Amino acid sequence: MRTRLFLAALAALTPMGLIAQQTAPARPAPRPFNVVKNVEPNDYNPAPNWALPYPKEGYTWGSVPGIFVEDDNRIFVASRGEIKLPNPLPEGFNLFWGTVRSALSAPENEVRNCLRIVDSNGKTLEIWSQWDKLFEGTNGPHKIKISPYDPQRRVWVVAETKHVVYVFSNDGKQLLQTIGEEGVTANDATHFGRPQDLDFMPDGSVLVADGLTNARIVKLDRTGKFVSSWGTPGAGDGQFNAVHGVAIDKNQRVYVADRNNKRIQVFDANGKHLANWPNIRFPNHVFVSDATQDVWVADNMTAEVLKYDVNGNRLYSWNATGALPGGFGELHQFSIDSKGNVYTADNVLGRPQKLVPKPGADPKHLIGASVKLMPKAR
Repeated sequence: MRTRLFLAALAALTPMGLIAQQTAPARPAPRPFNVVKNVEPNDYNPAPNWALPYPKEGYTWGSVPGIFVEDDNRIFVASRGEIKLPNPLPEGFNLFWGTVRSALSAPENEVRNCLRIVDSNGKTLEIWSQWDKLFEGTNGPHKIKISPYDPQRRVWVVAETKHVVYVFSNDGKQLLQTIGEEGVTANDATHFGRPQDLDFMPDGSVLVADGLTNARIVKLDRTGKFVSSWGTPGAGDGQFNAVHGVAIDKNQRVYVADRNNKRIQVFDANGKHLANWPNIRFPNHVFVSDATQDVWVADNMTAEVLKYDVNGNRLYSWNATGALPGGFGELHQFSIDSKGNVYTADNVLGRPQKLVPKPGADPKHLIGASVKLMPKAR
């Protein structure tokens, strides 16, 4: 108790910038992960034990917050690290940590092998271990994406508790850019405050969901230079409380997962507020299917997959809670290949999964692909 009082007094007397640079990142609140029987019938079959067992003997996946399909056999996975398995194994352990405990902020986690590429069978093709040093002392990478409008196919990785976005060459050999200042948070043109996600406009501009400390959307040009921002803390129109996801449709309408306000907010490309879609428990990720322009939301606490039209009409959903195949503790990001397979990242259970459309599946119940990536420059 005395320690807590001392720290509270210290926080009150210390400038916020110094606190941000010297204190360890706060651990997120625990998420539910032990509900195992609520996966409703849906139009997907989970690929059995996809990317399991973990390819490094004696270890398993840590928290897996990010996944992105570049092509059908090149799938990027961002994990917060890997968990060394105890000996003997915990009772009930079944290939991934979420069968016994939450992988999120697990004390057993080692921040290592955070960025990798797997094929459609879940086999590891590349591990970018040379960049693990960037995530030391943090909670690891958060989300990972490639712009469909970039012929270089640079890889964008959001590093939440570093308060930056990293941009890598497609082969992982170069760190091309660090946007923001590592370890420093501020609400200005050159810093972020726990950014969470990003998405891309046809002209190459980037919108950053910034974030959990800040409460705004930041627009960058194609080179990563600050252009503008919108949003303030609060619960009104255009205000945010935990900006956790962002997606853009073909008409450049911007969908923002305003997580703690339990809603999606919709804006035009310049930040003009257009609509609110309320009554979503815990919107984590928002995604627009290119061909149909359906808007899909990963809702959590418990896990549910929601489908909307662009006017906010809820069209379809299924409950996907739990550790059974096809279920989630926290569906954090998902991405789709050309065959309609959905690849998912689970922040709490600590596993990536592959969901395969069932034969005869209703197309209206399937998540369509996003904008197709440009051909890769030679």
